Amino acid sequence: MQIIGCTKKLQVEMGLTAKDLVTVEPADAGLGPWTANLIFINGRKCVHFVNDKTLFNFLVPDVLRKHIRDLDRMFRNWFSCTLGDEGFTENQIDKILQEYEEIAFSKTRSRSVLGSMKEQAFMYKYKLQGESLHRWDFPEIVKNVNRMLIAGPDYHYPVESLFEIYHPLLFRPE
Repeated sequence: MQIIGCTKKLQVEMGLTAKDLVTVEPADAGLGPWTANLIFINGRKCVHFVNDKTLFNFLVPDVLRKHIRDLDRMFRNWFSCTLGDEGFTENQIDKILQEYEEIAFSKTRSRSVLGSMKEQAFMYKYKLQGESLHRWDFPEIVKNVNRMLIAGPDYHYPVESLFEIYHPLLFRPE
């Protein structure tokens, strides 16, 4: 089981109460846990997911409450597409997503991750300001945000950190 830490704003939108949240430590293998936040861009609800280890992220634009309440499925579908946009093959994506077959929700765990999320959310808002969220180049915007230098204990590019963990050359063809 893997964990997605949800901000209070997202918990409210999902209809989660304290009893719905787990307090167990997330598995540290693979990419590990994620943090998710509800943000508004151009007056539209969006869900921003950030990996706690790598700060690799993606944005799900213009979502409805009924979709937010199915957050685990939304996460897997959009994460799969984002990995595909980064050049991972279908077999590689399937292997990565095995870690997320079962997802539980918790409170957020890291102020550092939340600070990085705030920076990334600002970049999304800047790049999409006054624009439609349904753009043909939306995947490129996500790729650009993952290629921005992120502050923290060590400055790094989220996409490079992702590839350090799951480099396509490390996967054996089946």
